[in-house]
Amino acid sequence: MTSIQEFYNEQGYYHARGLFSREEMRPLENDFDHIVHQLTASGEGVQVRWTGEAMDKLGAKGTSLVHTHNVQKFSALWLRAFLNPRFLEVAQAILGPDVILHHSKLFQKPAEKGAPFPMHQDWSYFPSVLNTMMAGVIHVSAADDEMGCLRVVPGSHKLGRIEKSDGQTSAKVSDRYPLEEALAVECEPGDVVFFHYYTLHGSKPNRSNKIRKTVLVQMYSGEDQIVEGNLHPNERLVLSGWNSHISRTEAGKLTGPNG
Repeated sequence: MTSIQEFYNEQGYYHARGLFSREEMRPLENDFDHIVHQLTASGEGVQVRWTGEAMDKLGAKGTSLVHTHNVQKFSALWLRAFLNPRFLEVAQAILGPDVILHHSKLFQKPAEKGAPFPMHQDWSYFPSVLNTMMAGVIHVSAADDEMGCLRVVPGSHKLGRIEKSDGQTSAKVSDRYPLEEALAVECEPGDVVFFHYYTLHGSKPNRSNKIRKTVLVQMYSGEDQIVEGNLHPNERLVLSGWNSHISRTEAGKLTGPNG
């Protein structure tokens, strides 16, 4: 029987079905909705989408999504979700005993006009020295292909770092690896999809009459280090085990755009 780590190492992703129960997801969805309400009432620019040639080719005009970093700064329930033993069991099977939170993200794709994401890799946004960085996408709602579910290219992590693969600066990756040909990973509430930051992935617009809700947890090994100048907050929160590269200075740093 193939282990989680073996499947992930071969395919570049792992679909953990039913990792959170429906009973666990109900209060998490309530807090998710509370966060969205707080965001939209704040007057901040929370309705966002990517731009660029690849987005234009996906018919992204008129689409948007609600987004924020670090849901654990809004909700204690969501912080506890990241510490859920079943969630960490899968993360540890892939990363080893030491799991560090880099950041989390909330994504809400509204019904009928939810923004797509062109095919891309994540590595250029927050490169690490040992390249252990991975995402765990917690599905708060169901996500099928009509709703713009995650699509991945299995095994594409073996390509390594592709230049201009961020999905916004060039359409070459999308042209070479069309979104329509990628594997649609349809999910139920409580499913979690883990994938390497080299794995090519994207999603179509949400054209359904349902809202798609996900929380993405970006994690790396405690043996790894983040390259300076990364474009996302690096929370350095130890979810499991030990952070081997933290120092007094690093522990006292304010997180921000450059980590």
